[in-house]
Amino acid sequence: MKVMNKVIVVTGAGGGIGSALVKNLLSKGATVAAVDLNEKALKDLIKTANAGDKLSIYPLNLTNLEEVEALPEKVIKTHGAVDGIINNAGIIHAFVPISELSYEKIKQVMDINFYGTLYMVKSFLPHLLERPEGHIVNISSMGGFLPVPGQSIYGASKAAVKLMTEGLHSELMDTNVHVTVVFPGGVATNITGNSGVDMSKLANGDQASKYKVLKPEEAAIIIIEGMEKNKYRVLAGSDAVMMDRLYRLMPKKAAGIIAKKMKDIM
Repeated sequence: MKVMNKVIVVTGAGGGIGSALVKNLLSKGATVAAVDLNEKALKDLIKTANAGDKLSIYPLNLTNLEEVEALPEKVIKTHGAVDGIINNAGIIHAFVPISELSYEKIKQVMDINFYGTLYMVKSFLPHLLERPEGHIVNISSMGGFLPVPGQSIYGASKAAVKLMTEGLHSELMDTNVHVTVVFPGGVATNITGNSGVDMSKLANGDQASKYKVLKPEEAAIIIIEGMEKNKYRVLAGSDAVMMDRLYRLMPKKAAGIIAKKMKDIM
């Protein structure tokens, strides 16, 4: 779906890949409804984007079903319609094994990453089906198809997003709504910094070029390009591309490579 003159909702829009997605969409002539829990970050986005009435902001908690269900009508009231959603919002946890994670943290990660995405999909889908063309983009992760020690619960949440999105694609294949799942590799955003591990350390020596950490702006370009080409799946980053191929051929070896890398930096 070409994004020019379309109304797109982006979650996690306050920073990182989210704000880069917003700015990329605006540059291509789209109107954007930016969603984030952090109201200050959204207000800062308004200032830096300088997009006038082409950009609106909605501070809300994606784990609150009532708030999410009320969002489509708010966006439609402001912009007249909604043509697509990009579910980018997500959190990770500290790099620790499952045995050291509290149930509270586990629930928080699943609520935001999986249920937040699910709430958005179910709330917006009826409206997208009424449009001449619609699109749902769900951001999973390289960790959603490849086990990363210390991030097993995050990976489980993103694997749930992966399979839900692929199932959704099959359910909607005879409709006007396109569905794309995205697997970013290492991206230089606060989501990794907040975990206490510098993901750039995954690259060292001769392997550095293979594990290049993407800038958010680079990831946004890849994601929007995939959306406009109605791709089934999008791999963002050379590390995601390489590990996707290796995991398909030799899953145990691929898992072992990541396990060794994580052991070296944790």
